[in-house]
Amino acid sequence: MIKEERQMREGQPRRRRSRKKRKRRNQQIIPVLIAFVLILIVGGGLVGKMLYDKYSPSKETADMDEYFNLEDEEDMAIIMNDEMLEDKGRVIDGRAYLHVETVYQHLNSRFYWDAKENLYLYALPTELVSVDAESSEYTIAKAKHSKDYVILRVDGNDAYVALDFVKEYTKFTYEMWEEPNHIQIFTDFGSKDAVTAQKKAQVRYKPGIKSPILSTVDKGSTMYVLDEPEEIEEWTRVLTKDGFIGYVRDKQISGTVQEAVIEPEFKEAEYTSLTKEEKINLSWHQVTNVDANNQLLSRIADAKGLNVISPTWFSIADTDGNISSIASQSYVNYAHQQGLDVWALVDNFKEGVSTYETLSRTSSRQRLVNQLTAAAIQYGLDGINVDFEMITPDCGRAFIQFVRELSIMCRINGIVLSVDNYVPTASSEHYFRGEQGVFADYVIIMGYDEHYAGSEVAGSVASYGFVEQGIQKTLEEVPKEKVINAVPFYTRFWRTDEDGNVTSEALGMDSADKKAVNNEIEPTWDENSRQYYIEFEYQNSIYQMWMEEERSIEEKMKLIKDYELGGVASWRLGYERAGIWDVMLKYVN
Repeated sequence: MIKEERQMREGQPRRRRSRKKRKRRNQQIIPVLIAFVLILIVGGGLVGKMLYDKYSPSKETADMDEYFNLEDEEDMAIIMNDEMLEDKGRVIDGRAYLHVETVYQHLNSRFYWDAKENLYLYALPTELVSVDAESSEYTIAKAKHSKDYVILRVDGNDAYVALDFVKEYTKFTYEMWEEPNHIQIFTDFGSKDAVTAQKKAQVRYKPGIKSPILSTVDKGSTMYVLDEPEEIEEWTRVLTKDGFIGYVRDKQISGTVQEAVIEPEFKEAEYTSLTKEEKINLSWHQVTNVDANNQLLSRIADAKGLNVISPTWFSIADTDGNISSIASQSYVNYAHQQGLDVWALVDNFKEGVSTYETLSRTSSRQRLVNQLTAAAIQYGLDGINVDFEMITPDCGRAFIQFVRELSIMCRINGIVLSVDNYVPTASSEHYFRGEQGVFADYVIIMGYDEHYAGSEVAGSVASYGFVEQGIQKTLEEVPKEKVINAVPFYTRFWRTDEDGNVTSEALGMDSADKKAVNNEIEPTWDENSRQYYIEFEYQNSIYQMWMEEERSIEEKMKLIKDYELGGVASWRLGYERAGIWDVMLKYVN
């Protein structure tokens, strides 16, 4: 019993120690468990946040100045139809202004900015609109008018015109917003693809819910659908009614419908023409001095069907716009007695006189217009023929402005205006044939000089394909009844020496025939050029000639008839044979 008691006494402390150990272990586990739970909670929160951040739409709004690339508080972004332009306008005194070049490129190329004399011009059918820089006044046919705003503002080399003024002469609509400054301009009207917001929706900068928000549209708002180079799933590129271009989720919008862009009421100016009912048969008479005017009688003795004569009388004499003249009243009187209209030619051939300097200043350009008009009235001319050649690209705008301004005076005074042009190529696009077709009465194609005096290789002056292509290209821009195709009465006799050097001389039809006869060469018909052709070798040189005569001219006349052109012209009177007039008469009268 004593033993058992001892055992009991000895055993009791051991049990107490075991409970204490368990208690200590529990106390150590609890913080671990708490830490673990906290880790789970924090981790879960982080995971949840990561999942939320990943899959929830961003509420970040785009930086509007960055989106519109606005650098100055007056800068204004321009959305033109469905495109944001790189050009920037200005907001001044709450009014929209566009750079004159922006107006020219995107709204109305008929506006002309004279940077040398700070004038902004617009040619109406019988009046010229003129605005001085930093002025609220403008002039129409010398009559003063005014606006309640400055029409044209100049900042260094830049000029900005009030959009409201442009709108008086141009068909478009616009809406402007401030903060940020941007403007939406429509020049394309009619039905466009549109979608409607099914609920409040965000239009984002890029297709993605994390992309910054450009605009929030309310339920029922419509947006125009824009083309996207690459198909993007679940997103549609749109233009909002408040002038933002971005992306909206497909699940937030309706299907595509048609919505019209309302066309404004606008009456286009009507540029009437003095085109003739009969076909024109014109020939240029090269007159180099006053005495040469006396040759008219002999020059037209055999001319059948000729109804217009164009003597080469006027030239730009200096860069101030003065002209030199060898006009003759007796010439005009005699031509009229023979039933011929006289369309006197003005050229820009005087050496040392810059056409660009003359035409790019309004004062000298207007002097040229006024002197030509005065001469036409003085001599009783029926028309003026403009033969300005070698116009450089930088002179193109000034050249067509000259045509516009000259057309005003011609239209007022009943003077027919015709303009000579090269066969269209990329290098002569700046002659603006389309505008010529609006303002001038006739656009004449100089359907020759395919190969000319300075050509590096010998070739035809006017092959069939060359002529037809010139007609086709011109008709892309000019109404057929206003197009006259000019044919050559001359050919070139080519010599290519043993070193490959090429020279040529221009010959009339009879002289060309004599070349073939004198060298005992029988011309052969070349179906490709539709001309008679000769070639022979003499003293290590090759001689060639693509001839112009009755058959080749008739091929060109067929084109004039087939394309229903306004007539034919010919360079130059005196190079032809009498039989040519019978050929031409069949096709133009």
